[in-house]
Amino acid sequence: MDRSQGTFNKKEKEKKKLKKRKDKEKKKEERKANSDKGKSEDEMIAYVDAYGNISSTPPDPSQRKKVNAADIQIGVPKREAIDPADLIRKGTVTFFNDSKGFGFIQDHESQERIFVHINSLESPLKENDQVTFELERSIKGMTAIKVKVIPSTKA
Repeated sequence: MDRSQGTFNKKEKEKKKLKKRKDKEKKKEERKANSDKGKSEDEMIAYVDAYGNISSTPPDPSQRKKVNAADIQIGVPKREAIDPADLIRKGTVTFFNDSKGFGFIQDHESQERIFVHINSLESPLKENDQVTFELERSIKGMTAIKVKVIPSTKA
């Protein structure tokens, strides 16, 4: 008896290929049936309702809101001029090292510790002095500038 030319493994591979080909044809037919090609323009138009949902019906023109073009702001709104008096803050010197030339001020408003350098001083400082200062953003964070000691009212 002669053996058949096709082995079991070969037959299985052919079945898989045939099944793949049929699945591919089936998907192709589904895509053709669901494609937008050949549809009229009216069938492809979608509308957005007042709530942002997509619908196939056009919105009611009687419910349209009138928008004044001058009210639309494009870009960043302009800032109001900052009053220089608002920039001045008060605080207490918590640490200051004369030999190294730096220290820290505890801000009374935000309770933050703010770095101060000796070059930013307008009068000499020592610890526990009440001071006024302005803030400036530096590379490492906020820095106090124009630091002045508030004269104590003790008599």
